[in-house]
Amino acid sequence: MLVPASIEGFFDAVGSFFANLAGLQLGPLVLGAVLFVGYLTLRARAYFHVLRAAYPGEQFQFRHIWGAYMSAYGINNLLPARAGDVMKVYLVKTSIPNGHYPAVGSAMFVEAIFDAVMAVFILTFAFSQGVFPKPPDFADLDAFDLSFLAQNPRLALFILTAIAVGALVLFAVLSARVKAFWARMRQGVVILQDRRRYLREVFAVQCAGWLLRFAAMWAFLEAFNIGGSLQNTLLVLGTYAVAAVVPITPSGAGVQQVLILQVFAGTAATATVAAYSVGLAIAVGGTTLVVGFLALVFIFDIRSFGEAVRRGKADREAAPA
Repeated sequence: MLVPASIEGFFDAVGSFFANLAGLQLGPLVLGAVLFVGYLTLRARAYFHVLRAAYPGEQFQFRHIWGAYMSAYGINNLLPARAGDVMKVYLVKTSIPNGHYPAVGSAMFVEAIFDAVMAVFILTFAFSQGVFPKPPDFADLDAFDLSFLAQNPRLALFILTAIAVGALVLFAVLSARVKAFWARMRQGVVILQDRRRYLREVFAVQCAGWLLRFAAMWAFLEAFNIGGSLQNTLLVLGTYAVAAVVPITPSGAGVQQVLILQVFAGTAATATVAAYSVGLAIAVGGTTLVVGFLALVFIFDIRSFGEAVRRGKADREAAPA
């Protein structure tokens, strides 16, 4: 019954969104969109610094890394399972002379360190407020992907085990090439060996970007008449943190929508909260999709997201094993 309930709730929320368009505040909406693009720009800058440390002898431009970052985020809001990351790795790899997939891919891990630190603080705050559902309650939510895994812990454990076993088998099969592969992987995270440089060029830049993200979420709350506040903004960021764990839908949209409805159920009218849950996804997804597409066209001379994905697959297949 979870899938029909989730679909029905989604269409109800969409209806509420269009019904509440007249009350939408355009100024905060535009400000939120601009701030969110600024947030992604700073994240792209931090990633650029990681790549500069990995490839100190190569010359490449920030605008290419920014374009790849924006394009990937845009397609992640359109397709499930973080399909945009595949495109990002391809675009970045081809933008760096003598670039390699393992190094470019492992460089993305460096970004995750800051994200993990912030997620701990945000989720600790969210769970302490009494309105954020606890992990055992996820099984009762009308979000199929999240509730299904929560209701089937053995299956979730089996999936994780299968992935681990598959990785070990792959490691054994490719043992003759593992040494070179791990050398490339270590190249992507070399900036972590210089703690001061990492804190200055990556962690601090991501922190500044997170402040812009915080301000963007505040502006979106104002735009949809929920009310911007420290508590409300952190709760919204908490829904993003949970949705990122289950990237089955584009950017975890279904999970985030259900969590938003749960979190703000007692603070605003149901129709207003439903409109916000859909409006936030449209505002962020629409903005990043447009900016990402323009980056593809004017920076990489690629005319569609599909073309970029196809080029990435073809390049990986043609690359040395």
